[in-house]
Amino acid sequence: MSAEQGGFAAWQAAQLARVERALDEWMPAQAPAGLGEVMRYAVQGGGKRLRPLLALAACEAVEGAPQAALRAACAVELIHAYSLVHDDMPCMDNDVLRRGKPTVHVQFGQAQALLAGDALQALAFEILTPEPSAAASADMPAAMQAALCRLLARAAGADGMAGGQAIDLASVGLPLTEPELRAMHRRKTGALLLASVRMGAACAAHPLPAAALQALDAYGQALGLAFQVVDDVLDVTADSALLGKTAGKDAAAGKPTYVSLLGLEAARQLAADLLAQAENALNALQASGLAHTQPLHALARQVVQRQH
Repeated sequence: MSAEQGGFAAWQAAQLARVERALDEWMPAQAPAGLGEVMRYAVQGGGKRLRPLLALAACEAVEGAPQAALRAACAVELIHAYSLVHDDMPCMDNDVLRRGKPTVHVQFGQAQALLAGDALQALAFEILTPEPSAAASADMPAAMQAALCRLLARAAGADGMAGGQAIDLASVGLPLTEPELRAMHRRKTGALLLASVRMGAACAAHPLPAAALQALDAYGQALGLAFQVVDDVLDVTADSALLGKTAGKDAAAGKPTYVSLLGLEAARQLAADLLAQAENALNALQASGLAHTQPLHALARQVVQRQH
């Protein structure tokens, strides 16, 4: 392991520990009729935590408020977790395995899964709006809270993740062109990854130069699409035990993917091209005067080079 890799590994471990502690603190241990247990099952015990890490890394790049970024990181992870709970249900993707364990509806029933997803979505916005008396509110002025809520809501809604999932469900068995597939995944997967970067940057104490915002957006867009392309590759090259979810399910369901459209090697090349775009965007970010980009570089490489 190089010194650079060792430095990132230590950074990642420290940030993941912060996120896990905060999620444990902010998620309810008790809720009516066992709902708290279901929520915790959905969020804890697995997951790459990529979205929280992107938010924290972007905040670091802009020298923003760390506590505000931690709240943003946990909020975006809760939205991601709720989306997985709902996506796995029989009316959507009908999956039985997630993060190496039974999906929430399999473990607790469909009604509890639906309610847990609803509650996680609401909790995300509660975390972004601490009580005025809370110590966190000092680092999160009202304008910052509003900006973070707006970014997350747009990424999760009809023009983002939910809209992308609607396109995905409507496209089963249908041929899509590459621009159509790209547009779907920029919503379904990319919107929340881009929002993670934007939310981290929104924790800056001062307005950022336009060039910096453009570079961060270009990075988030390239990384968001790269994540989905690699997911499509892994769906046909990895097994369920390694992935922690059912392998080959997209092909079996007749869903359009980058592998089905382009072929395996061309999909791999596209992922490599998108990584280059993300790294070029970070070079532009550094040229705008923001130098702390190493974690963002490392996360982009991790997304494309991952095996699960």
